[in-house]
This record gives sequence, C-alpha cells and structure tokens, in this order.
Amino acid sequence: MASNRGVAYMGPGKVQVTSIDYPKLALGDRKCEHGVILKVVATNICGSDQHMVRGRTTAPSGLILGHEITGEVIEKGRDVEFLNVGDIVSAPFNIACGRCRNCKEGKTGICLNVNPARPGAAYGYVDMGGWVGGQADYVMCPYADFNLLKFPDNAQAMAKIRDLTLLSDIFPTGYHGAVSAGVGPGSVVYVAGAGPVGLACAASCHLLGAAIVIVGDMIPERLAQAKSFGCEVVDLRDKASLGERIAQITGTPEVDCGVDCVGFEARGHGDKAADEHPATVLNSLMTVTRAGGALGIPGLYVTDDPGSKDENAKSGVLGIRIGLGWAKSHQFTTGQCPVMKYNQKLMMAILRDKIQIAKAVNVTLISLDQAPQGYMDFDKGAARKFVIDPHGSVGKAA
Repeated sequence: MASNRGVAYMGPGKVQVTSIDYPKLALGDRKCEHGVILKVVATNICGSDQHMVRGRTTAPSGLILGHEITGEVIEKGRDVEFLNVGDIVSAPFNIACGRCRNCKEGKTGICLNVNPARPGAAYGYVDMGGWVGGQADYVMCPYADFNLLKFPDNAQAMAKIRDLTLLSDIFPTGYHGAVSAGVGPGSVVYVAGAGPVGLACAASCHLLGAAIVIVGDMIPERLAQAKSFGCEVVDLRDKASLGERIAQITGTPEVDCGVDCVGFEARGHGDKAADEHPATVLNSLMTVTRAGGALGIPGLYVTDDPGSKDENAKSGVLGIRIGLGWAKSHQFTTGQCPVMKYNQKLMMAILRDKIQIAKAVNVTLISLDQAPQGYMDFDKGAARKFVIDPHGSVGKAA
C-alpha cells in the first residue's frame, strides 16, 4: 500500500506536512461502497483555509486541510457505476449525498446527511463533518457518482489542468457570486476583494457579458492582477469614498451589481484600512449598489470567530445596515456555492477556450513540501493562486 502525506493545521500560523493514514473506502466501521480513492493530481490553497490557519475559527490542531481537489480514480467501491479507475475528476468542495431534500433541489452546499452538526459538509474544514482534507497525496471521496465531475478526455484534461483544477471551488464560487448578484450583458459590477475568488468572480463577470467590472482591494499587486485582464480597479486605501471612486470610472457613484469576495476578515477603507471592520464590505456594497440591485455574498462569514477583537463579531454578530438594504430593495444571496450547479458548464467554457481562468487568478504551482511556504506567502497578500502538485503530474503536463 502506498504511503500518504497531508498538510496539517497545527495551531494559529502553523501548518506542516505530515504522514497520514492512507485513505480507506470506509465510513467509520462500515464499507463505503459508493466512494472512490483519488490519487491527487492538484489541490489548491484557498482563502477559506487561511481563516483557519490564522486562528480565526475553532479548527482543531491536526486537521488535514484542503477542499479544492482534482484527482485520478485509483480505487472504487462496489456501488460506483459511472466512474472507472483511471478517470480524472473534479471533486466539488461541497460533499453531498444526492438523496436528501436539499440535494434533490440542487442545494448541494447544505446537504442534510453528510454532517451531523449542521447542514453542509466539505473536505478538510472546521465544523464541516470531519472529512479528511485533500491537500495530500491521496484522498477518499464519498457518493462518487453524484459528487464527482468526470473530465471527458484525460489528455485534454491534463493539457488544461491548471484551469480545470479551479472547478472544485473558486471558479464556481466566483461565478455564483456574479450570477446571484444579477450580472449579465451590459452590467456595471463592483467586486470587493482581489484575492483568488474575487479575481475568479471578475473573470466570471466578463464571461457573463458585464460592460464594466470594478475590483476593489488594498494590495497593489492584486489590483495589478485584476487590471491585467481588463478590470477597472479601486485602491481602498484611498481616502476618497468608494462611491466617489466609482463615479470617476463610470460617471455615477452606483453600480448595478455588488459582490462580496472578502468575508468576515474585512478591513476598513481609507484611513481605517489598518483595522478590521467585519461589516465594512457589506455596508459599502449596500451604499454603492443601485436601488433594486442585488448583492452576491460568496465571501465567508462564520458563526464563531474566536480571533476577533470585536466581542459581537466573536459570535458572528455584525453591525450591518440592514435598513439601508431594505430601503433600496436589495436582494442578498449568501452561503456556500452549490458547485454542481455550475461546474459542468464552466468545464466546457474552459475546454472550448471561452475563458482563461488560471491566467486571471495567476495559478502558481508548488510541491506538497512547499505548502507551508505557500500559506505564508498567501497570507502576505501574494496575487497568486497556489496549486499544490503532489505527484508532479501538473508540472509534467505543462
């Protein structure tokens, strides 16, 4: 049997690569006949992982990280009918049973059967069912026929693997933020945050036909990355208000659609940029989104934030100007992206060269052993999407 290693969270600011058990087709004491074991082809570092690594969640020490997984099927259970050993697949970060009411309604981000604590599960994430993460050499995926997206041709998939690895989370998540904000042909959009999800969202806005995509952030390198594929940018360290900066671009201080790709670790704007203000993004989006517009909120908000300096925010209570949103008849869409709602079509957009999503988010390959440094660089605001290549297969394909 092959050995296995994974990236483990060891406490605030600490991750390390460690030996872990080789995965089994098992759920506790019973055989998982509906699951497969994947040899991980690519697995990505996500901003959501950083929340845990910074100590901003209740994640336990020793948790194996990683919910963005692309892999090759090397073993399958008896009940897996439609996947075969050798297939290369994308694993949505949502784990879903395919049988419950929510799954049957397409709400795979809040499956009722895969997490005893609450609706919704994910690989390698705090309070999300205890599933082992995929920043590893090998990982087990349950309910494989339902969950996994098979690529049509292995050679074609490996030729575009840097793009396809983003189907497990950030591309669908960014696209979901844009769709739920109502982005369409001719839209003027403001995307808060130029991290990987924000950049994926901005690229998705272009794919959906937006006329102007404005991206706001405080890190010059990330703003430059957004500009590199045709976005307008706003440096939120500027003392001018967000509306004033938008008006300089469009002639009016409002946008049609707003997307929060930051989440609960938001910082203030202008001279407050050094301090956390967890409701800042939501309040600024309500301010600049026109009456009757919509807000997509793929940015993560947690029920418990033990690392916050704000006593209310420690239990997820934020100072949101809900009255402003109500007065402007805004629509809000929150929660995990239901990846399977989008990943098939987004796969086809990649395979048919309708989008270069890896270029937009600046995919950067690293080895499994380089993962701790990748976390450090990402935490410093690097304008990169770090993709871990455990077996060197992505590098060989390039």
